[in-house]
This record gives sequence, structure tokens and C-alpha cells, in this order.
Amino acid sequence: MSSIQFTLDGQPCEARAGETIFKAAERAGVAIPHLCYSDGLRADGNCRACVVEVQGERTLAASCCRVAQPGMVVETRSERATRSQKMVVEMLLADLPQAGYQWLDGDAQRPHGELSAWADALGVRPRAELVTLRREQPAADLSHPAMAVNLDACIQCTRCVRACREIQVNDVIGMRGRGAGTQVVFDLGDPMGQSTCVACGECVQACPTGALSAKSLIGDQRVEREVASVCPYCGVGCLLTYQVRGNRIVAVQGRDGPANHGRLCVKGRFGFDYVNHPQRLLKPLVRRPGVPKDAAAQNHPGQPPRDWREVFREANWDEALDAAAGGLKRLLDGHGPAALAGFGSAKGSNEEAYLFQKLVRTGFGSNNVDHCTRLCHASSVAALLEGVGSGAVSNPVSDVQHASLVLIIGANPAQNHPVAATWMKNAAERGTKIVLADPRRTDLERHAWRTLQFRPDTDVALLNAMLHTIIEEGLTDPAFIAERVNRFDELRAQVQGFSPEAMAPVCGIPAETIREVARAYATSPASMILWGMGISQHVHGTDNARCLIALAAVTGQVGKPGSGLHPLRGQNNVQGASDAGLIPMMFPNYQRVNDTEAHKWFERFWQTTLDARPGLTVVEILHAALAADDDPKRIRGMYVMGENPAMSDPDLSHARAGLANLEHLVVQDLFLTETAWLADVVLPASAWPEKTGTVTNTDRMVQMGRRALDLPGEAKPDLWIIQQIARRMGLPWRYEGPDDGVAAVYEEMRQAMHGVIAGVSWERLERAHSVTYPCLTDDDPGQPIVFHDGFATDDGRIHLVPAALLPADEKPDADYPFVLITGRQLEHWHTGSMTRRSQVLDALEPAPTASLHGQDLARLGLEPGGWLRVSSRRGTVRLQARRDDGTPPGGVFIPFAFAEAAANLLTNPALDPFGKIPEFKFCAVRVEPVDGPATGSNSTKG
Repeated sequence: MSSIQFTLDGQPCEARAGETIFKAAERAGVAIPHLCYSDGLRADGNCRACVVEVQGERTLAASCCRVAQPGMVVETRSERATRSQKMVVEMLLADLPQAGYQWLDGDAQRPHGELSAWADALGVRPRAELVTLRREQPAADLSHPAMAVNLDACIQCTRCVRACREIQVNDVIGMRGRGAGTQVVFDLGDPMGQSTCVACGECVQACPTGALSAKSLIGDQRVEREVASVCPYCGVGCLLTYQVRGNRIVAVQGRDGPANHGRLCVKGRFGFDYVNHPQRLLKPLVRRPGVPKDAAAQNHPGQPPRDWREVFREANWDEALDAAAGGLKRLLDGHGPAALAGFGSAKGSNEEAYLFQKLVRTGFGSNNVDHCTRLCHASSVAALLEGVGSGAVSNPVSDVQHASLVLIIGANPAQNHPVAATWMKNAAERGTKIVLADPRRTDLERHAWRTLQFRPDTDVALLNAMLHTIIEEGLTDPAFIAERVNRFDELRAQVQGFSPEAMAPVCGIPAETIREVARAYATSPASMILWGMGISQHVHGTDNARCLIALAAVTGQVGKPGSGLHPLRGQNNVQGASDAGLIPMMFPNYQRVNDTEAHKWFERFWQTTLDARPGLTVVEILHAALAADDDPKRIRGMYVMGENPAMSDPDLSHARAGLANLEHLVVQDLFLTETAWLADVVLPASAWPEKTGTVTNTDRMVQMGRRALDLPGEAKPDLWIIQQIARRMGLPWRYEGPDDGVAAVYEEMRQAMHGVIAGVSWERLERAHSVTYPCLTDDDPGQPIVFHDGFATDDGRIHLVPAALLPADEKPDADYPFVLITGRQLEHWHTGSMTRRSQVLDALEPAPTASLHGQDLARLGLEPGGWLRVSSRRGTVRLQARRDDGTPPGGVFIPFAFAEAAANLLTNPALDPFGKIPEFKFCAVRVEPVDGPATGSNSTKG
């Protein structure tokens, strides 16, 4: 990059081409006062605190906007510039509240944030003659659960406006009025708590004075420690900083990480107080003798807690660990390896996932180990491994900035991956065509070029019609196909019968629209596909993903910037847990357990005999837990770490019955979850801010999380607990070092992953915080984009697999005429065990709802907020109605994070034959109005 030379405060200074005076000065270590400017925001130049004197110019220049020029002579500390800077700060300070602020040098109170800091730095103090003339102060707005609005501290720098409208693209905050009447407003002057604000907190992070602030930092804003870590929620993997006071997180700030560049969402910014919830497990618990396992009696955050003392007694750690491991060992000795299984966690670290699967394989003696990937992207991974040889993404989410067209299908990023959605909205504003394909119309629709609201269960019909158009109209990339694609002729033959005209009545999208989108995708310089569980959670989920792979393959839209295939990961470490081998048919790095060479290698590496048969998956394990007593394949004992299958599995009555039927269940978690209530031993574990370890996000970035808090009570680190169980089962594990040998475990995992993260040492992660794999050497920067020259298949080519129409396992009929779709909400995540125990998140979305189209509500005689009963052939729930005209007529959307109306009581356990994933996204239900809530109204039969 070319550079220019200029003079700054009498010293030579170098600026990059197009760089402002402010940024060049900042790199040179020269601090210029500033208030309206903030890294990441467009420079506005309205506060004038950053003015500098440029030799030969009549007026002072705003350094945040003024581009440095060759030979320019700039003074940041001249008498004229300093006098102006002080005057700006003095005048702004005069308008702000002064009560309770003692003006002492280095005063740490600084009630007005950056303005106070610059006042101290410049030696400015309030002048009485100015203070007496200050404006009439507006009243505080405390209507929002998370944030306080005190516009008496507002200096109208517009940082909040730019953060809301240009960074997050939520368009909630604006300015109204003129002159002295100018004021920041939310929507049309609504209270913040009643506006369309999604509580991302970007405005709070941007505000320089505390006019917008987190309620947890009202008053004394001092913090004792700041700890760099990574968000514990969705797969985007936002880097953040915990601000800690008194062993409590009091605020969270976004860090400039490669996935988020300072951005956060409501969960990442305000969903941290679950770690201090009064229901936190503080001591090990052992089930009292003779107390039955009542699968129907479940606690949840919205109910008065059941007295756990009726079911469990407290135990010391030695007793609890002996009971936990002893029960598993007894079943192993009496019934063999097939009698045991383990569920690991995608909410924990890579190191925990690696050790957990190693424990099951080397200690239990089987491959019966799985985690939540089975319930989210198993079919996507199956198709990607088959087609391109890798289950990971080809391009990072932020690569949408280089795309000309982005197809988002079966995903709701604004709700489920909010920071990733900001990159999509930013791209749309720059001209990228967004195509939104989903049975529901969602928040991204207003940014979309085209919206394809296809009928549920018709994904393959729509995608094959697009493939038909591309092939029929000669829009393929023949050179790419010839060099890098197999089985194209089979695909061409398969899609001949899928013309848009034939498929339009099936999927509900006009033929010409299908053709228009297909042409745009194929002819775009760079087209990218992102998908979610709306693609994967079907009996034809693998076929859905195969079609997406085919779209990218036949058009050559992979292996270059702004293109490729990206299944958006749902949990913070579902990618890393899968990489680490927490799946029943794969060792670490997706090496099949029945592959002879891989099997021999791991036997040598772990120095033990291993089972060469793929293990059972999540749903299959709970089926096997209900097998006959004389069935040699019956699962009798389980170890569950950080998962909640009593809420997350389909057909919950069946899943809970399976858990209750186990002879021995060990649960390691933060709370008495619905699963923990069925346990024989409950082990109190560590929350994410209480541990050090790595996670891998949806972009293949291995990222470091650091411990910010001490563990409460007698809770222990998960890594320690796993090792204690292993030792009691006879494994000679000794991982030495801080944090229970986490670095040693990581380095062993690095070897087991056969070079993929060879260049990502523990020491490098401690320095860099985030490194993208594949990363093969110490000086390898990592490869955000893969498949430049070939694919990870045996012959380096894409293996196409044509897909036929396969209907859902269960179709609507006269008795069950609606289609149920389940999913996440913005405020809640997974089974709600964490977010339902966050005060802010639960206040924002406190109760379960069923979303229906206005036409269906009218036909049922229901008003929004009215009570209804939703029933399937497996169960019934009662909850309140929400009008959502984005939900198609005949459809019902229910989030699955609410135990009091558990959506998975209704869902169908039918499995995709390849990914073994349940059909969460489609089952037949009946909807009926009811008078109101009823105690114990949610049942297991329709």
C-alpha cells in the first residue's frame, strides 16, 4: 500500500493512502481529543473536539475527516488548536449533570465517560457562569430491561445513530428537531423499551458520555478487571471483554475480533448473569434411595422450584465421583461396552469435547458418543463430507462483503446469528443481492432483493428447479465442471423433470421467479450460499444440502472470495466439538472409526484397543435405553455433560422415558436441568466465564476463552470432572499444568487432528486470540477460504449426488391440519437452561408463544395474546398466540427454549437416513383455542 509523508507536531509522520490525520496520528502514538469519532464508525466530524491546525489554512480542520496530504504540516497541540479543543469540551460539559462529581485529578469516577476523561486530560473544569445557562434536562427513560437512557448526558455526537443505522442496520435510533430542540429518539419518539430496539447494545458501546448505558453500570462505572474472552452463545464466535467487579461480570464490551469487529448481540452483551442465578448447582447431589425418576415432573425457570431435597441429597466430591464412575463401571463389567453411552457438549471447550469422546472410546469401550450436532447440522455435514470431503464451511460469513449475490436458505440469521446478519445487511446496503428462501418471511426480508417463501417440505423441488434452469439455459461453468466435478451427467438427467413450470405448483414459487433467481445466482461474479437448520432438520436434510452443493458446483461458485457453502452453526462450539471427535462414527478430524488406517493410528496414539463399529446417535441411544432387558444392545448407563436431551430431543415423552429407564445416569451441568432431575448423580460444573479453553466458530476460527470468574460454592471445572471420572474408571490420565492441564489436552488434540491445526499452538492462541484453520505451520496465517485448487475428496473433485423428491414423514391431514416449525428466538438459545436464567433475556421474552398468520388467528377466533392448545400425535402444549404474518397460513412456529411449553413434546423423531437427524422442522399439529393457562396442562399425548 502506498504511503505519504507529512509533518505532525514537528516530527515526520507517515500516512497510508486515503488515511485521515487522526488515524495517522493514532498510529504514531499522538492522542487527539475526540468525542464523535470511534473506531468502526464512519467519521462524522460534528463535535469539533479533534480539530488541528494545518499550516497555511485559515480554519482549523477536523482531524477525523481530513485526509493527510503529502507535505502537509499539522499541529495538534498548537495554542490555537488546544484552545479550541478545550472550548468544545468545556461547552459540552456545561450542559451535563454535575451532581456528585468531585473534580479531582485522575478522578476514577468519570460519570460522563470519555467526555470526563478528555476534560481531565485537557485540564478543563466546569465554569459556573456556563453551568447556570445549561439546557433544561430531559427525563430519564428506564423502560428497557437492559439499558438506561439519560439524555441529560447526551452531546448529540450521533455515534449511537451511526452504530444503530450503519453498523447493526437496525434503524431504530434517529434524530428529531432542530437547533436547541434536537434530540435522540427511538423509532417515532417511543420509550426505548417499547421501540423496535433488539437490544444489541451497539449504541451503549458507542456512547461516549453514558447517555445510553447498561443498567448494570449505572452509578459507579469502575471495574476491577477486564478479561478477554469469546461469547458463549451462537456459532458466530464474537470476541468480547468481560468487565468484572467483585467476582461478578457487570458489563460486556465487544472486541475487535475477526468474526465481529466489536459487534455483539443481546445475548452476548446482556446474557451473562445466568452464572450468578440462585438455582446454580453448588454441591454434588446423589439421588435418594427409592425415589422414582418421574419423567413428567420438570422444573423450569418460570415455575416455583421443586424442592430438590425430596429427590437428592448433598454429597462430597469423592463420594459423588465414586458413585458416578462406580455405577458406570459396574454396568460396563456386567453388560459390556454396548451398555454405556455419553452425550458431550457443544457449549463447552474443544479440550472438554476431546477428552469426553476419548473417555467414552477408551474408558467405556464403544463409540456411543454424540452431541447436539446430531440435532442441528448432521445432515449438512454428511452431505459436505460426501460431496467436498470436509464438513466445515468454505468461506467465512463476513465474506458476504465480497459477494454479488447471497442465497440465505432455511436460516433466520437476524434472530439466530445476529452479528452475522449485520454483515449481510451491510452487504445489501452496498448493493449485494440478498435472496431469502424460507417457508417463513423473517427480519432480513426488508434487505432482500428477492424473497422465496416456498411451501414447507419442498426444498428439493425449488433447488432442483433452479438447477434445471441453470443447466437448460447453458449457465453452468463448463471448465469448472470438466476439471473439478464428478457425476454431472447424472445430475443433469435427474433434474430434467424438475422444470420451474413443473415445480411451481409444488413449491409455491412462480416459475419466472425461480428462473430469475437461478440466472442471477449462476451469472453473478461471486455467489455465496448460507443455510441453517431449516435445510438440515428434515428426513431429506442431506438431500437438501446435496442440492446446495450442486448449485455451487455446476456454476463454479466455490473456492473464491464471496462464494462457497456455509452452514451457519448454532452453538458456540458445535464446529469444534465435531472437529474434536464428539460424534459416533468419527474420530477427531472426521476420520471414520471403521477406516482401518485411522483405527490403527488411534489405537497406537491412545495405546488401547478401540471398537471399530460406529456408535449410536443421540436419538438411537435413547431408543436403546427403552430396549428390552434381555436385549444385548440396551443402553443402561449414560454420562451427560452440559446437554439437556430431556428438552432438546424430539418426541420428548419418549426421550424422557428413555432417560428415566436408565439404570445409572450421571449429569454434569450448571443447573438442575430437566435432564438432571432424572439423574442418579449430579455434578456441579463450570460456566463459560469460569474456565479457560478454546472453541471453534462457524468460520473455522479456533479462539481462546479465558477465565474471568472464580467458581461458586463447590462447583468444579468440567475438564477436572472428566479426568476424575476417567481415573476412577481405570484410565491413567495425567494432564499437568494450569487450569487442569488445558494446554496439555489441547496439544494432544492438535496431534489427533492430523495437521489441520498444526500451526495453531497454545502459545500462538494466547497471543493472537483467534486463528483460522487449516493452518499448517507456525507462520501460516490460516486459510479463511478453502477449495481454491481442489477438494478434500479422494480424487480432489466434487462428488455430486442427485436428489429426488422425498416427502416429510408426517403430512397434515383433517385431524392435524397445521404444520409445526420449531426454532430459536433472538433472546433465547438452545433449551433455555442459560438464557431463561438471565434476568435481562427472560424479561425481554418471558413466556412461550405460538406464532400464526393473522388469517389463521381470525379463523380460529383468536386475538394475539389469547391462549391456544397445540397438539400432535405425540403430545400437547398450551401457550399464547402471537400474530406473525411472516409465518405461512397453515403454519405454526414455536420456539423450543421454554420448558413450560416444550415444543419437542410435539416433534417427530423420524430420522434422515444419512445424517440421522430428526425432522424438527416439519410435523402435523392441531391448533385449538382454550380459555387460559392450566396447571399441568402440557401433556405427552395428543
